[in-house]
Order: sequence, then structure tokens, then C-alpha cells
Amino acid sequence: MQPLLVHCDEWLVVVDKPPGLLSVPGRGAEKADCLSARVQRAYLDALVVHRLDMATSGLFLMARGQEVQRQLSAAFAGRAVRKHYVAVVAGLLARDEGEVDLPLGADWPKRPMQVVDQERGKPSRTLWRVLERDVAANTTRVELQPQTGRSHQLRVHMQAIGHPIVGDALYAPAGVAARSPRLLLHAAGLAFAHPATAEDIVLSSPCPF
Repeated sequence: MQPLLVHCDEWLVVVDKPPGLLSVPGRGAEKADCLSARVQRAYLDALVVHRLDMATSGLFLMARGQEVQRQLSAAFAGRAVRKHYVAVVAGLLARDEGEVDLPLGADWPKRPMQVVDQERGKPSRTLWRVLERDVAANTTRVELQPQTGRSHQLRVHMQAIGHPIVGDALYAPAGVAARSPRLLLHAAGLAFAHPATAEDIVLSSPCPF
């Protein structure tokens, strides 16, 4: 699958990333193909600002030029970029909304996996809201809003509260991982101030599952 162009101007490019495609090159020639490289073939000045997990689909923002990259990177670091994801998790969440506030750190024996680490982990916070409960399937569709940007944050946080994301080959039990051929996590919304005009840019991507 090819990434779809969602927004493009002289300052930035936003594409819809398919699942199974790396955001940036990995180690080795076999991992050279990635979303950023594909975008850069069309827009030579496009630079990476953030990342999505290989298994995650959805909105991916790139800056055109180093100055815009600096501005957008600062916006992400300052939590001025509003993001929301849609996921399907195992089990029926009892409440309609809530938050997960658990520090995360690297699981060194199993890198690149992450783990809840109360002693050395970095503060990590995720807001969640129920969109739909499927009693027959024993799953819940949720909107997730990461308030921090830790690696694998949404996947680890949902697993930590007993509701792993369906199709998650890294963090879900085998039975939950096997219920979908892909990770059911999609970056569905992105909103930020345009780096040149300060206009409020609000972008969305329909959930493919």
C-alpha cells in the first residue's frame, strides 16, 4: 500500500501512513524502504518531525525545511500538537472515559519494547474515551489522546490496565494478538498551529477498521 497525501503546502506535508510501513529507515538495507523516504522522493525538502509505530496507520506530519522542522518539533515537545487515535481493545471498559498515568521506560532485555517502570520510567499520560462497546466480540472501540509522546505509549498503557489493543503482536496475549492480522490502532486526528500562518490546521483520517 502507498501512503495517501492528505495535505501539502510549501511548509509541510501530511500523509496517511499504511500499517506495516516503517516511519524512518531501520538498520540494514532490507529496512531502507520507509514512509519518510517515499515522501522525500516527491518532496526533497521533507524532514521527519515525529514517528508512528510500524504497525500503526494514520496521519504522519513532515516539515519542509529545517526551520519548519525546528518549529514543529518544538510544538510536539511543548504538547501544542493535538493528536487522537482510534483503537479496538480487548474486553469491555467499565467506565466511559478515564486516564492512564504510568511512567514508561525501555525493557532492556526485550528492546525495543517498553515497560511500566515506577522507579526510572518517564512520566507518561494517556486519556481514553469509549466510542462503542461490542458485547458479542468482547471488545471496546476507544479514542486515545496521548498527553506525552513515549515510544509504544498507547500500546503499553492499554495493556497495563488490562485492555490490550487487538492485533498487538508485541504486548497483547497470543489470543488477542491473533484476532486481527494488523494492530487495530490508527492515528485519526491531528491539529496544530500552522508554522507560517498560525492558522489552526485540523486534519482527520477515517479509521480503516
